[in-house]
Amino acid sequence: PPPTANFTQLSQMFAAKGLDAKDLVVLSGGHTLGTAHCALFSDRLYNFTGLVNDGDVDPALDAAYMAKLKAKCRSLSDNTTLSEMDPGSFLTFDASYYRLVAKRRGIFHSDSALLTDPVTRAYVERQATGHFADDFFRDFADSMVKMSTIDVLTGAQGEIRNKCYAINI
Repeated sequence: PPPTANFTQLSQMFAAKGLDAKDLVVLSGGHTLGTAHCALFSDRLYNFTGLVNDGDVDPALDAAYMAKLKAKCRSLSDNTTLSEMDPGSFLTFDASYYRLVAKRRGIFHSDSALLTDPVTRAYVERQATGHFADDFFRDFADSMVKMSTIDVLTGAQGEIRNKCYAINI
């Protein structure tokens, strides 16, 4: 789903693939790994309502975190700078993502959207305590298995790619 999606859009996209709200919040935990280009979230910093000024920020984003992101991503059109999706542990698969989201420090609008639904918010808050990481790992594995069965192409319709980002030639 796009990083700009709200909860309704996210839940509809997931439901269309047979996934539920728990799968949504659990698979979002994958944002614990990696980086994102500023262009994927800079609208939250500079153009949230379309006014394109320094005051047009996403009110769902923690002010201190926003200041750090603005220092790194200096314009709405920055397509080259990267920011860690889970600062401090972006190379480690763990449940720390949920602590950030609970503090309103999810980098994408779609991360913040998890706090707008009672079911996903409860999961975020539970994981944010740091006492249920084993549950997250188990839940993530279960949701990945569910996701692996979506729209699978087999036989002549399918292809095992040599490079995951490109069809074989």
